Amino acid sequence: EYYEKSLKIYEISLPPTHPNLATSYNNIGAVYNSIGEYSKALEYYEKDIASKKISLPANHPDLAGSYLCFAACYERMGDYTAALKALQNAYKIEQKTFEEDNQAFASTFSWFGRVYRGLKECSKALSYFEKCLEILEMTLPEKHPNLAIAYSNIGDVLRLMGDYERALAFHQKALNIQENVKCNPLDCATTYMNLGETYRGMKDYTTALTYYQKGLKIREEKLEKLIVI
Repeated sequence: EYYEKSLKIYEISLPPTHPNLATSYNNIGAVYNSIGEYSKALEYYEKDIASKKISLPANHPDLAGSYLCFAACYERMGDYTAALKALQNAYKIEQKTFEEDNQAFASTFSWFGRVYRGLKECSKALSYFEKCLEILEMTLPEKHPNLAIAYSNIGDVLRLMGDYERALAFHQKALNIQENVKCNPLDCATTYMNLGETYRGMKDYTTALTYYQKGLKIREEKLEKLIVI
């Protein structure tokens, strides 16, 4: 509601190519994406990128960011073909704009990994998650929360490939960060759930249940607070 009020003011008072308008469109799109109203999210992302295409150079990094927003929305919708197209557009811009070890590539590679995981193309997913991790390990402190997410993503794909021992090793690396550094608790919950899935695949149901319960407890506590807020 706050973003929509701001947008109405901007639309009246600013020229259509003003960067504040694009920012408002993107913010509103992100809110709709987060609550699962994907058609509304795409509507505002279209307005965002249309504004930027008029006001920015063709290879401006903000355009790559807008394409990533499309990719994230399409990935959540399960429209992996559209997500890949958006990611390829973002990647082309990033290649012309950034050095090879720029963290922007890590984010894009991670999204490629998520999309290929959704398509069950696990070898491609693993390759992209590993590329993401390589950049993060070069550019972040060794206990950074984003490294934990990268480790957990790799672990999840290894589980899908049936490589349970390596999957456990990567999930444990994620937990070593998440349980000892201030992280988003929901990311930690995801790692617990991934561990549960891995142990279930190994038919160690008792251990699987323990991790499922840990993950569920965090999600119930944190998501309930978000709903109340």
